[in-house]
Amino acid sequence: MASILIIDDEKAIRKTLSEILSYEGYKIEEAADGEEGLKKFTSSTYDVVLCDIKMPKMDGIEFLEKARLVNADVPIIVISGHGNIETAVEAVKKGAFDYISKPPDLNRMLITLRNALDKQTLVTETKVLKRKVGKVLEMIGDSNAIKKIKETIEKVAPTDARVLITGENGVGKELVARWIHEKSNRSSGPMVEVNCAAIPGELIESELFGHEKGSFTSAIRQRIGKFEQANGGTLFLDEIGDMSLGAQAKVLRALQEGKITRVGADKDITVDVRVVAATNKDLLKEVEDKNFRLDLYHRLGVIIVHVPSLNERREDIPLLIGYYLETIATEYGQTKKVIEKDAMELLKEYNWTGNIRELRNVVERLIILSGKNITLEDIETYVLPKK
Repeated sequence: MASILIIDDEKAIRKTLSEILSYEGYKIEEAADGEEGLKKFTSSTYDVVLCDIKMPKMDGIEFLEKARLVNADVPIIVISGHGNIETAVEAVKKGAFDYISKPPDLNRMLITLRNALDKQTLVTETKVLKRKVGKVLEMIGDSNAIKKIKETIEKVAPTDARVLITGENGVGKELVARWIHEKSNRSSGPMVEVNCAAIPGELIESELFGHEKGSFTSAIRQRIGKFEQANGGTLFLDEIGDMSLGAQAKVLRALQEGKITRVGADKDITVDVRVVAATNKDLLKEVEDKNFRLDLYHRLGVIIVHVPSLNERREDIPLLIGYYLETIATEYGQTKKVIEKDAMELLKEYNWTGNIRELRNVVERLIILSGKNITLEDIETYVLPKK
């Protein structure tokens, strides 16, 4: 149900508009002047505003200017008396969606409202799509660690050097890999991701190199592997530390010779792939334990990029929270919430065991469950572990 704020100093007009629009299925709130209307607009979320021009305390033009500073995406339709048409046109030039003359024509008003709501829906959808498309380019942080990672990416990305990304779960290793691909000379080619931890050991070779029809019981058709799919682009091997030793040997050959062989085939296939790998394990310790090949480690780790945990770069937490407050609010079609200072300080001291992944979930939870502002009490209620 769309929410509409009606601002008019004439009680009879407010009542008439409210009754008509309520009957049409809209949720209505009223304000008797621009000052009251601005307070409501600032503290609540509306889909459309109907605003008179000539009012005491704050007229419609002043309300329009101040409301657009709060949220420029909400359509504002001005209502003008016959002598205020020129002012109404001026309001449209300043950003009002449209104007309606008094006394309002019912059909004209409903059509204008419908058009305004359609516009609001398109604006929200466009923001979400832009955010999704541009998400790969977002790496939030001003800490020295993040600056160093960005500098390394700028130097490494244009080359074909293999990169090994290390760090705890949830720190953003995939994001670093995507940055490397997007800034490389292969950005027009595919980026193919393989989560080595999610694929059973007996299937990893088929997943990476493909298989021929009939090569094993369930091979009912030929399969193209990830190396071939990534030809001309980047292959991201996530959680490489969980790959079986047998698959490691074949990956090593692919890196050395630029050739792969499908399971059940005897013909080599040449591939042109840049490999970027990531792990949350200490691979040298895995080498000592004979779980990982030392020669593969050296092949993968031409450049090693370590992504620090969130607890190691607490100065970035306010920036990350601000970023997620905005992006998640946009996804939900809501106004961005404000987090109070003492609440932010508590979040800066919180133990982020799940890193950025956990932080995003916490911000989403607070957006859903808190009021207009996110308070210290909200953090204590919805974030801190119960004793």
